[in-house]
Amino acid sequence: MPGMIVDEDLQAVRDRSRIDDVVGAYVTLRRSGGDSLVGLCPFHEEKTPSFRVTPSRGFFYCFGCGEGGDVINFVMKINHLSFVEAVEFLADRLGIQLRFKDGGPRIEPGLRMRVLQANGQAAEFYAAELRGKAGELGRRFLAERGFDESAAEQFGIGYAPRDGRALHNLLNQAGFKDDELVKAGLIRQNGYDFFAGRLLWPIRDAGRSVLGFGARRIHDDDRLPAKYINTPETVVYKKSNVLYGLDLARSHIAKANQAVIVEGYTDVMACHLAGVDTAVASCGTAFGEGHARILQRLIGSADVRQGEVIFTFDGDAAGQNAALKVFELDDTFTSQTYVAIEPTGLDPCDLRIQRGDAALRELVSRRVPLYRFVMRNTIGKYDLERVDSRLAALRAAAPLVTHIRDQSLVTEYIRELAKMLGMNPDEVSAEIRKQARNARFKKQAPPPRWDEEPPEPEDAPPSLPLPLPMPDPKDRKLEAERGTIRLMLKSPQSFTADWNSLTAEDFTHPAYRALAERVLAADPAARESGDWVRQATHADAEAAEQSGVAALAVELAVEPELRAPTPEYANEYAVRLRLLRLSAQIEALKSRLQRKNPVEDPDYSPLFTELVGLEAARKRLQQLI
Repeated sequence: MPGMIVDEDLQAVRDRSRIDDVVGAYVTLRRSGGDSLVGLCPFHEEKTPSFRVTPSRGFFYCFGCGEGGDVINFVMKINHLSFVEAVEFLADRLGIQLRFKDGGPRIEPGLRMRVLQANGQAAEFYAAELRGKAGELGRRFLAERGFDESAAEQFGIGYAPRDGRALHNLLNQAGFKDDELVKAGLIRQNGYDFFAGRLLWPIRDAGRSVLGFGARRIHDDDRLPAKYINTPETVVYKKSNVLYGLDLARSHIAKANQAVIVEGYTDVMACHLAGVDTAVASCGTAFGEGHARILQRLIGSADVRQGEVIFTFDGDAAGQNAALKVFELDDTFTSQTYVAIEPTGLDPCDLRIQRGDAALRELVSRRVPLYRFVMRNTIGKYDLERVDSRLAALRAAAPLVTHIRDQSLVTEYIRELAKMLGMNPDEVSAEIRKQARNARFKKQAPPPRWDEEPPEPEDAPPSLPLPLPMPDPKDRKLEAERGTIRLMLKSPQSFTADWNSLTAEDFTHPAYRALAERVLAADPAARESGDWVRQATHADAEAAEQSGVAALAVELAVEPELRAPTPEYANEYAVRLRLLRLSAQIEALKSRLQRKNPVEDPDYSPLFTELVGLEAARKRLQQLI
C-alpha cells in the first residue's frame, strides 16, 4: 500500500526506541518496584502519579485519564503527530532510514532532528540579539505593550538582525548545511535569512522544542508589508496543528478544564501575565479543526459541564464573522464553547495596558455561550417587525438550539429565543423539536451499552468496526474476565497449551471477548516472546485500533498482578471464569424449566437431562479449585 512503512523498518524503530528514554524527555520517572516506572501524567493534571511505564513490554498507561500505548503512540499524542510522522521522528533519533512500500522515504533520514536542532540554536541567537544593542527597538516595542525583560525571557522572544545573513553564517559555522536551513524555513533559497529586522516569538511543542517562529514588523521601512509572517510549512511546523503558548498553557488547561483562544502572540503574553494561564493562539492561520482536537484532548472530559473553550473576538463585523466560523467547528468539542467580547473593542493586550490585569481576567469571566452570541447575530439579520420574517428567523436559529450539548440548558434557551423573537415559547419549542427530529435522521445512533444488541450501522462500510464499549475496571461482576485476559496477555506461559480449555465464549463483555479471540487465535509459537502483547493483537491492527481492543490490551498489560503468575494461579482464574459461565447457563436453563409443564411439554425431559449434566460439570470444576 502506498505510503506504508516497510514492516522490517517499523519493527526496528519499535525495538530500538526505549520507551523510558523517550518518555523521560517529557516526564520525570522513578522506579516503582519490579520493572515499572511511574510519574505525573503529561496528558492531564494530577498531583499523585498514576502514569506508569513498563520498559520490558514497551508500554505506557495512565490510570487517571486512560491514555496508553507504545512508544509510537506516546510520540503521536505528546507532539500531535500522525503515525508516520511519529515513526519518522523516532527513526531520526536512531539514525534509521525508513523505507516505504511505495518505493521511497517521505523525508530525508535525520532531517526532522536537524531542523529542531537548528530551530533551537536560532531561538537562542534571536533571544541574545534582542538583549543586545540591535534589539533596542524590539525592547521598546515590548515595553510599550507592558512587557519587561523578564516577560521577554519567559516567552523566549528574540530579534532577527537586519543584515539578513547573521543567522545563516552562524548556523553554517555550527555545521548546518544550506539545504537543511532552507527546509527548516530559516533561510531563503537566495541564502538570506527568512526573518530580518523583526521581533520573533518561538513556537514550541509540549517538550519545549522550537517548531518555528512568528515574526512581527517593527521597522517602518521593512521590505515586507505584512505585519506578521510565520515560518513556512516544514517537516516539524504544521500551522494547522500548532498553537502558540501551548507549551506554557498545557498543564493549566488540563487542570482548569478550560482553554482561552486569543488572536495574537502579545494577547497570549498579556493573558498569562494577568493570570489567565490557559490562553493560546493559532499561528498564522484561522482556528481550525486540528486546533480544536488538540484542545479537546487536553481538556479531556466527556461531560459538557466539566470543560470550557472560550474564544475572544472583537465586537465588530470581523469578530462576528470569526465567531460564526468557529461555530461551524462546535461539534468538534464535547466541552461548552463561549465567547468573551470586550465592549470597547480592545484586544487582550491593549485591555491590559489601559485597564490592568484585573480587567483581562474580568473579560474572560464575562464570557457568554457561543450559541447565544451566534443566535443573536443570526436573528439580527431579520426584520422582526414582520410575521414572515420572524418565522424565517426562528427557522434559522432553531438548529443552533438543537446543537446544544448540555440538555439542561435547552429549555432556558427556548425561552430566551422566544423572547428575542417575540413569539410564543410553545411555537418555538415545536419548531426546535421538528429540527431535532430531522437532525436525528441524519446522524448515526450512539454506541449501545455492552450488554445490549448493537444496531446495524447505516452508513459505515462493513469492514470498518464500530468502537467497542470499554469495560469499567472496577466492575466486580467482570473481575474474573478482566483478571483472566490480563494474565493471558502478561503471562501466557502460565497456561496450558489449550489455554486451560478457555474459549472466547467464556467472556461476556464484548471488548474482553474480542481481545480473547485475538489471543486464542495467535501463533502458539509466539507465547514465549517478550513481545507477546503486540503479537497477540497484531492481526488486523487497524481494526484493533478502531475497535479499542489495542488500547485495552495496553491498559491490561501494565496493570499489576495480585500475586506472582504461576500455572496454579492461571488455573484458578480459568476455572473461576468457566464456572461463572456454567452457572449462568444453569440459571438460564432453570428459568426455562420453570416455564414448562413437566407432564405435557415434550421439551421438559431433555432440558432436565441437560441441567443434570451441567450441574455435574460444575461440581467437577469446583473440585479443581
